[in-house]
Amino acid sequence: MRASNRRAVIAGVHNTRQARRLEEETSRSLMVKAVLGALDDAGLALSDVDGVSAMADSTSLIYDLGVGPAWQGQDFGAGMFAEAAAAVEKGYAEVVVLVAAQAGSYTDRAATAPWTRPENEFVAPWGMFTAAEFALIARRHMEVFGTTREQLSRVAATIRNNGDRNPEAIYRGRGPFKPADITASRPIAEPFHLLDCAMTSEGGCAAVVTTAERAGSLRRDPVHVLGAGVDFFGPSYQFPPSFDLRGRRDAPSNGWAGRRAADLAFRQAGIERDDVDVLELYDPFSFEIIRQLEAMRFCPEGEGGPFVEDGRIELTGSHPVTTDGGLMSFSHAGANPQMMQRVIRGVQQLRGDAGPLQVPGAHVALCTTGGAGALFTGVILLGDDLP
Repeated sequence: MRASNRRAVIAGVHNTRQARRLEEETSRSLMVKAVLGALDDAGLALSDVDGVSAMADSTSLIYDLGVGPAWQGQDFGAGMFAEAAAAVEKGYAEVVVLVAAQAGSYTDRAATAPWTRPENEFVAPWGMFTAAEFALIARRHMEVFGTTREQLSRVAATIRNNGDRNPEAIYRGRGPFKPADITASRPIAEPFHLLDCAMTSEGGCAAVVTTAERAGSLRRDPVHVLGAGVDFFGPSYQFPPSFDLRGRRDAPSNGWAGRRAADLAFRQAGIERDDVDVLELYDPFSFEIIRQLEAMRFCPEGEGGPFVEDGRIELTGSHPVTTDGGLMSFSHAGANPQMMQRVIRGVQQLRGDAGPLQVPGAHVALCTTGGAGALFTGVILLGDDLP
């Protein structure tokens, strides 16, 4: 059993300014701003930090910030938070800053995310970039289960309308959108149209993970890390993904990536699906929301399309999703910031900091990263209190 005073909590979060381009910034300048912002939100100073998680950049950031000796993290997305929580609970660190940022990367094609354009002989020559890879997953589901174009458009319109109302979203004020507007946008990769897809942008973010004991004397009410899990099927953007790709016998296929991770997270948390108040789902493409709802057992396989039709995923529905506008409307910065931001939004909802998009009575949030088109999905459960 974990000692209750060493339970990991998120004590501070911060998003820097997000924009299509941040010409005056570098990735490192945004990282520093994000770190200082998250520490200020928590009521901590840089001198309190003894752990840094910045994916592959952790050690250099430890040096640049002058916080060594310190624990270093190497994971990303949901796994980043799980790794930091484990480090805090095991006593490897007391205050861990998680940070990611990206600026100045759009030097080749302004509207194509460079981290999804690998030089790989089985991908690059055939146009198997992100939209086409995720489209394979969506098209398979449509053929097998009858998921419709209208259902995809309804998802995209819901998320984009959340961003329309979010004063911090890059695409604020662009709506409101109707499903017909999504369908009318230009085709990108069947079945996806332009407004089914994430944008490209720049920005940074950070979070502070510490112990419940330490957080008790800090500025903000802590958000508890209740459970987490990550499912991987292979390296992202190197092989054409398949819905039916399977590893271990009798285990879920890639089409249900995240099911094992979600089951694990709920067992760790000791709660049920019905306890979740808000779903901050990763939204690189509209269909991913339908897929994740099924994969994580919020509805049966094949019923995700009808599930999103009757307002359930809207802000006032039973399963509000991606409440800041997500990758489609809030920001899609870098390979890691936009995954961290799903968790940050979960924290904001549970603290009551979501402004005009606050879900009333939000006590438990499920946040996800990745998707079947990228051959992985991560899940993290957050709570404003312990079950």
